[in-house]
This record gives sequence, C-alpha cells and structure tokens, in this order.
Amino acid sequence: MTATLRVQPTEQRATRDELHGLYLEDLKVGMTAVYAKTITDADIVLFAGISGDINPVHLNHEFASETMFEGRIAHGMLSAGFISTVIGTKLPGPGAIYLAQNLKFKAPVRSGDTVQARATITEIIPEKRRVAMRTMCTVGDKVVIEGDALIMVPSRQ
Repeated sequence: MTATLRVQPTEQRATRDELHGLYLEDLKVGMTAVYAKTITDADIVLFAGISGDINPVHLNHEFASETMFEGRIAHGMLSAGFISTVIGTKLPGPGAIYLAQNLKFKAPVRSGDTVQARATITEIIPEKRRVAMRTMCTVGDKVVIEGDALIMVPSRQ
C-alpha cells in the first residue's frame, strides 16, 4: 500500500499582517535576536563581486599572507550585514527601517568562521517610533564587531 500526498495549489497571497514583523507596541527593552552563518570562500567572492570591494586582502592568499592578518579575511561589511539580517527578519523584523548604525571592527573573520550577529533593544522612543539597539557580531567567544543602531518601527496606531 502506498500513501499519496496531494498538494492543493493556492492562489492566496500573504497578507500584510502575515508578512509583518513586530510592532512598536510589541517591543520591550532587553529583547534580543540572533542570526548565525558560517562564512565560506564563495561568500567572500560573491560579496566582492556584489560590492565591488576587490581588495586583495580578501581575495589573494599570497598578498594577504604578507599583511598583519597573515592570510585572507572576510569583508567586515559582510559580517556587519548579518546585523541587518537580524533587524530586518527577526527583531523587530519585516517593516522595520534602519536609520543609523555605528560599527567598530574588533577582529578579523576568516572563511570557515561562524559569525553570530546579535541585536538587543536598549531603548524605546515611542513618540518617534524608534528603538535603539546594541549590535554585536562574535566568532566563538571573540567579539569581532560591536556597535549600536537606531531603527524606525511601525506602530499599530
């Protein structure tokens, strides 16, 4: 006896509420979200192509070996982009708009490293529909990027 799975096509589109992230009224100071990704050589090459940043410290082993990093490193903005992933997909999520981001690059990231990006709400400014967030990327226990962000968040009202 075999089982048959029937999938019915649906013409329904996702509603705005189904796609939307959290609203200002849902947020509390201390809320945190995380995204993690292991960096590959392909990620570095693709980021170089998309961004136009073809600095040989990212792409050329011989060149990078002669630098203070003693080998190739990933673009700092590649790792920083994972902060955007947290904010745009998790906390507050879809509908949130980046207004500002300060970053301090503390240590290099290499192919094979797993970068964990974290964003934590530190302040809610209801009259302006803004939240301030502490942002950080780590590889293991090492902080590789730290900073803060200001985000505009939709209100239900």
